Amino acid sequence: MELSKAFDIIMAGLISGIVAFTTQKLGVGGTALGAVLGSMLYQLLSHYLREPLGNVKTRVVEDKIVFTIPLIIILIIEVINFLANFYWRSESILYLLEGVTHWNLFRSMGLGLLIMGLYPLFRADEIKRTHGYLLIFAGLLLLLRGFIDVNSSIVRLYSLLFYQFDALISVIIIAILIYVIAVIFNESIVIITEDKR
Repeated sequence: MELSKAFDIIMAGLISGIVAFTTQKLGVGGTALGAVLGSMLYQLLSHYLREPLGNVKTRVVEDKIVFTIPLIIILIIEVINFLANFYWRSESILYLLEGVTHWNLFRSMGLGLLIMGLYPLFRADEIKRTHGYLLIFAGLLLLLRGFIDVNSSIVRLYSLLFYQFDALISVIIIAILIYVIAVIFNESIVIITEDKR
């Protein structure tokens, strides 16, 4: 049990280091990407190292909570993006975030969701595959939005869709993220009742 606790402490430090490094190199977009990379590293290492080290068989509630942290960060940024359609202060916050990330905010968030969506496809025993498909779909939407500023014939094919329906696309992404976060939190809560006879 002590090795399992030590593993969690070491991983928390490692994740913090990854997030700090990617934030320093990529700005705010790096924070989301660093959180995704840290979460994925935690998931993989806990699967391959924690159980052999600690010899502990649990539902690994901590892993699911760590998995949701980048989703919450991306959700907050996407809510700001949605509010930017109606509220000028949200728009200025969004432009600030975009400027800090050198206009790669949505690309890095989309890439992060794509990476996170692949994890449940390999570890369906921890997080359902349907959650992975939903995250991949949301990641593709964010990635496509992130490339709208690129002058390309392919981008011109779909960019009008994003210009016309960006608020609706934001609502879809927000709904997917809230659903996945809520379901993972719900699955992580285990109520144990004592059987008194």
